[in-house]
Parts: sequence; C-alpha cells; structure tokens
Amino acid sequence: MHTKLSPMASLSLFIFLASLTVGSAGDQNPLTQKSYLIRYWNKQTGNSHTKPVFLLSKASPLSVDESASFSKLASSHNHNALSSRLSAFCASANLLCFADSSSPTHTDAICLRYSINCPPPLDTADQRSHTTGIFFRESMLKKGTVMPMWDIKDKLPERSFLPRSVSSKLPFSTSKISELKRVFHAGDKSTMETMIVETLTDCEKAPGLGETKRCVSSAEDMIDFAISVLGSRNVAIRTTKNANGSKQSIMIGSVKGINGGKVMQQSLSCHQSLFPYLVYYCHSVPKVRVYEADILDPNSKAEINHGVAVCHLNTSSWDPNHEAFLELGSGPGRIEVCHWIFENDLTWTVAD
Repeated sequence: MHTKLSPMASLSLFIFLASLTVGSAGDQNPLTQKSYLIRYWNKQTGNSHTKPVFLLSKASPLSVDESASFSKLASSHNHNALSSRLSAFCASANLLCFADSSSPTHTDAICLRYSINCPPPLDTADQRSHTTGIFFRESMLKKGTVMPMWDIKDKLPERSFLPRSVSSKLPFSTSKISELKRVFHAGDKSTMETMIVETLTDCEKAPGLGETKRCVSSAEDMIDFAISVLGSRNVAIRTTKNANGSKQSIMIGSVKGINGGKVMQQSLSCHQSLFPYLVYYCHSVPKVRVYEADILDPNSKAEINHGVAVCHLNTSSWDPNHEAFLELGSGPGRIEVCHWIFENDLTWTVAD
C-alpha cells in the first residue's frame, strides 16, 4: 500500500535528500548561497572534483528567501524600498555600511577610516627604499632563497559577495551615482560617496593595450568572466594562503611551476576594490609564468605560508619609472618582474 505525501511533506523530503548529496561537498544545506555556488561552478566549469574554496568563503550569507526579498526590493523604482531596509540588508548580507555625512573627502577619508591608501609621511615621501620586496626576479623562486616580503596583508574590511540576483539589479556606474548614494545613505562629500565614486571610476577606465578588464560584483560574474578571458571552461583559482611573512625576511621552500612552468599566453588577476559589497577588479595578464611556493621562517625553517607568485615576462610596455625597475635596477623589456599575489587577491589560469 502506497501513501501519497502532502506537498509540504514532499518538499521536506526533497530538502532532506538534497542535503545528503550536498553534505558530501561540505555544506549540509542545499538552499545556501554556498551550495548554489558549488552547483554553478560544476555546471560552468564541468569540474566537480575541485571546489572554488576561496569563492565559497566569500559567498553571500543570505538565505534563499532573503535573496528573493532583497532582489525584489532592489528592483523597485528608484530603489527607495531597498534604501528603507538598508540596516537589515547590510546586516544580513555582510556589507560595509555606515553613516558619515560629515566625514572628510577623497583619499584622506579612506585613509583615516581604514588606514589604507595613505600617502607616505611628508618627511619620507622622497626617501622611499627600493629594496622593499614588492618585486623580485624569477631566479629567486628557488628552494633556499632568503628574500624580503612586502606587506601582502588584506587591509580592506571584510565583506561578502551579493548574489547575482541582487547585485545585477543595483546601479553600478558613475552616471547613476545619485541612486547608489540613496541606497547606501551616502551624504554629499562623505567617505561612502568617495569610496563608491573612486571604485566606479577605476572600473570605468579604458583598458590598456591588449588588456581585457571588468569589475565583477558576484562570484558568478567572476567565474563567467574568467572562462571567457581564458577561453576554457577548465579553469583554476589560486591565492596566497595568508599574510604570514609580511614585512620580514622569508625563505623559499618547495616551488612548483603551474602548467609545468610553461609560459601562459593569458591569465587573469583579480584585485579587491573598496565598495559596500565585495567587488573585484579583474584584468587579463598576458605572457606570465605562475608559481606556487612554500614560504618558510628563515630561522626555524617551519612553513608559515603557501604563496602564489606571478612573473610578468614581457615588460616592454611598462613605464620606465615603474617601481619594479626602480627596485630591481633595470628597465622596460630588459627583465621579467615577479610579485606575490596579495592575501584575498586571486589569479585564474587554465587548470593543470
């Protein structure tokens, strides 16, 4: 004898069974943004064996119901409905929101609030050391090398991506700055206004010669853009594990060249931008070699970090006054230039 389940019981059974499947991927709830992102990754890349761990860590904490609700509010005329729910929106979505209508303007405001983008002190502005460890030569990426490491710590406030269903309905251009200011309660000449304008202005700058660039405001957008730039669905994300070793001498441990150390005709670098929700500035980077390396304490030889380094092989179009040449003592087209991927920044390549 078979018993017909009620619609509610059927839904409960479906959620339970789905949770068993997703649970094997490390997330017990199939209705979270993390679970959705796993499914999106599998569909777009065809790679169900490697999960985008970093992107999952930045997935929106919004529930399905919350996402639907805020998406509807974001679609409202002039976004007044979402503006009236800003406090709940920011708290639920893990956004950067604050009221500061009387704050200073421009970069000084960002410096005062977050201690980032700060100019050097006046008495040292013309006395910069060119042995900072920002840039280095490819030959230094070998086991046993001791070298300085620049401060790669992520100093931006913690935020999450918005689901694309929400971010796609919010204005994202300098031409619609008044609407964005209304949504995020940004007063004239406030820090919030400055932050929004500076990021949008950077995003709208024309790409360099041969460069493809885009600011992405959702994890889905980033995945799609990486696939389009790299010309392959078989993509991989890499980032430096943490900021350990910053502003001190480090020792290089085991080194691995990605794709066998072969020259990559195209890679994609993504850098965090300062915005109420998580936005990344992504741009194509031609002719590079990418490495992963264990980073050791030079005294104890203990592993303290696992770094990703990108070596730019064609520097012929770089400015002769680029900091890399001042630090390494050369000029455009004469040397390759390497640097570490900063904490919470990313590099995308075709997977090995």
